[in-house]
Amino acid sequence: MIRRLRCLAPPLAAALLAGCLATSKVAVLEPTTVRPEATTATLAAASAARAPSSNGAIYHPSSFRGLFEDRRARLVGDILTIQIQEKTSARSSSNSSLDRTGSVDASMSRLPLRSPTSSLIPKLGVAGSSTNSFEGKGETGADNAFTGTITVTVVEVLPNGNLVVSGEKQVGINQNVEALRFSGVVDPVSLQPGNLVSSTRVADARLEVRGRGDIDRAQTVGWLARFFLSFLPI
Repeated sequence: MIRRLRCLAPPLAAALLAGCLATSKVAVLEPTTVRPEATTATLAAASAARAPSSNGAIYHPSSFRGLFEDRRARLVGDILTIQIQEKTSARSSSNSSLDRTGSVDASMSRLPLRSPTSSLIPKLGVAGSSTNSFEGKGETGADNAFTGTITVTVVEVLPNGNLVVSGEKQVGINQNVEALRFSGVVDPVSLQPGNLVSSTRVADARLEVRGRGDIDRAQTVGWLARFFLSFLPI
């Protein structure tokens, strides 16, 4: 009995650990994009942006803006508003059918060396038929829509002038907290008045909505249920 328990201990321990594992949470990472080649103008602008500010000075190269220049976001720390307008729709269907029919018929009127009028041995005959048919249909579809706004901050200016942005918004109601995170690469040309840009014009966009609280815990499978689901065959 003890030997059997020793044999069952490792798989039971592995199943228990698998059931206790928490659901992994996906974090929004910084966008991964090809770094464009730097030009002389962009290098000068980048070096000016990285120049340390002088306390008490009237002119600060890092925050310089032309007299007739608009307030379009272009420096690290500038903010802009993302208008989230994401909608995806996908449909896939398949239909297949197969029919196959076969038949065979063989007969022998009489055996050799036997009289045709002999009734001792009747006529021999073989007949058979087969029919196979198959029909399969499948269809799948998905519709997702997300709208909203979030204000993000420029965290990096690429050598070609594109802006790497990232931001987070948290909304707490009673014991529940909803967190919205967004990151991506924005072309300053796509900015509208008021530093607005649609999420459809953002490259390498990463959008994540996570919740914490009673509602999130209610939608999470308990550790005991995960333990049994880890080794149940169905």
